[in-house]
Amino acid sequence: MTKVQLKGVRKDFGAFTAISQIDLDINSGELVALLGPSGCGKTTTLRMIAGLEVPTYGHILFDDDDVSEVPVQDRQVGMVFQRYALFPHMTVEKNVMFGLKVRGTPKAEIEERLEEILDVVQLQQFRHRFPAQLSGGQMQRVAIARTLITKPSVLMMDEPLANLDTKLRGEMRRFIRELQQRLGITTIFVTHDQIEAMELADRVAVIFDGKLAQYDAPDALYQRPNSVEIADFMGANNIFAAQISASGLATAAFGTLQLDRDIVTVREGAGRILLRSEAIDLLLEEPDGENVIEGTVEGREFFGATVNYTVTCGGEIITVNEQSRRLVEVGQKVWLRIEPRHIWAIRDDA
Repeated sequence: MTKVQLKGVRKDFGAFTAISQIDLDINSGELVALLGPSGCGKTTTLRMIAGLEVPTYGHILFDDDDVSEVPVQDRQVGMVFQRYALFPHMTVEKNVMFGLKVRGTPKAEIEERLEEILDVVQLQQFRHRFPAQLSGGQMQRVAIARTLITKPSVLMMDEPLANLDTKLRGEMRRFIRELQQRLGITTIFVTHDQIEAMELADRVAVIFDGKLAQYDAPDALYQRPNSVEIADFMGANNIFAAQISASGLATAAFGTLQLDRDIVTVREGAGRILLRSEAIDLLLEEPDGENVIEGTVEGREFFGATVNYTVTCGGEIITVNEQSRRLVEVGQKVWLRIEPRHIWAIRDDA
């Protein structure tokens, strides 16, 4: 297991700056997702860690050793790409052992490692098949096995699930997470999919325009984004302008809400409040207590297990997501209640 650090890393391609500056600490045995929109620099960051690109400035360290200019073949890293790049004329086992054969690894050691890794990735029964006889998920497991058999100190994956259908992506996410935890290998996973990052990673590094915007645990990133841009990228749809008081009151167009004093970190002044749609109670009778907003249901979308309601409150539209154990009619007068701990405030100058 290897600790990875990026210190003041920058990457220029001529006059274009792909990565302006990134500082990142990845603990030994940790799975970190590099998350961001297309073109933000996440793959460039991965390629620098792998040794496929050399930083223009800054340093990359493996276990405190500077490897910034060490070539890829000397870094003991493994790469899994979006495209499987399997040899179509080779069976599963020959594809998996290929890397060891070109390195001149003794035959007995190749056979031992092959049996071990085929068990790990659950491919024993497919070992004599060719890639054309495999499903997308099975081909991706072959690609992972081909990388893991070389025993890399750091495993890197560049959008490896992008070519799979929705159901198979979910299955492969669980497979990769269980495999990573079983092996305890330091893993860096590039994705533009927020759900994928939150389900897989111990921590998520969000990159915007070549800069590290936030680096946090998935739940903290989702519930406590450090900017409106992060909140919007993570799927928040209830973001409202508000005046924040020193006592932790947030006054918006639809009324005043009490923030959780234990988690409020913003100073008083103009800001935004974030209300998670799944954390709002939609009530048909007015309840007692604080943080209650009156409104009218303007729209309803049924998604099977859940229902999305749009509720007009004081001129603002608030989205509420709840389980489909009932259906509230459009035009119904309702009350929304949200606990202080489910409200997050962000200063406009954050």
